[in-house]
Amino acid sequence: MISPVVAGAIAAVAYAVSTLASARASRLAQPAAVVAGVMLVGTLLLLPIALLATPIPASSGSTNVAAALAWSALAGASNVGGLLLAYSAYRIGAVGVVSTIGSTEGAIAAVISVLAGQQLAPGSGLALALIAIGVVLAATGGGHELEEGVEISRASSLRAAALAGCAALFLGAGLFIAGQASSSLPAPWVILPGRAAGVVLVTLPLVLLRRAAVGRRALLFIAVTGVAEIVGLVAFAVGARQDIAVTSVLGSMFPPIAAVAAFVLFRERLAPRQILGIGVVVAGIGALGALSSS
Repeated sequence: MISPVVAGAIAAVAYAVSTLASARASRLAQPAAVVAGVMLVGTLLLLPIALLATPIPASSGSTNVAAALAWSALAGASNVGGLLLAYSAYRIGAVGVVSTIGSTEGAIAAVISVLAGQQLAPGSGLALALIAIGVVLAATGGGHELEEGVEISRASSLRAAALAGCAALFLGAGLFIAGQASSSLPAPWVILPGRAAGVVLVTLPLVLLRRAAVGRRALLFIAVTGVAEIVGLVAFAVGARQDIAVTSVLGSMFPPIAAVAAFVLFRERLAPRQILGIGVVVAGIGALGALSSS
């Protein structure tokens, strides 16, 4: 059995790889085409796992299973909307900033759970405030960032931050909705309906309209994104079963990993205020994960 430390580290690296690959794909192809490919890859990977390795428990009532699958599909539809917005943000903004703002999806899910009547652990409010401060620093400190030697204008930076914030709202809602199904279904069956919903909502329409074609380079990045996302989700699920706090904290480290990789690979340069914001967001997410699981 993989330890929570190793599982969390694998999840963080996988999410960082997914972030970098999707950012490149989004600059080579339209965001809708990228989402279509990622959903298709995820479905093809998860379907045999769900059918052969983790069948739906026979003890679960058919009504509960049907409802859980419906919740998962709804979560997937929200996830698709979030990815469309996130990939649009990567197309015009800096990877480090967009990925950091997008990573607040878990905090947004926590806020939604509070609105739904759930009580958060003591200290969680402070962690959420810390995350909000970090997002403001990362989002408003933009302008004149460099990526591959090209300057990103302040207008593009702010627009990317706004798109990333909206993406986090959709992704956070998807996480909350998926939580409604997690107690009734194995992890692959929680994820699979969402990927299948993406295929139905995005992939098939683009294929029918003959707008799904992408270049070979973009196709490679799309495939890497789809595989890395599934690896990250599976690693997180494995680690969380043993210690969700450790896994959550380590898994939340993907924004700085992506930012450092973007610095090296894409020659991305951020303002000091944005770097500080990234650190504050990561610290807040890590604290929230630890407090929620204590």
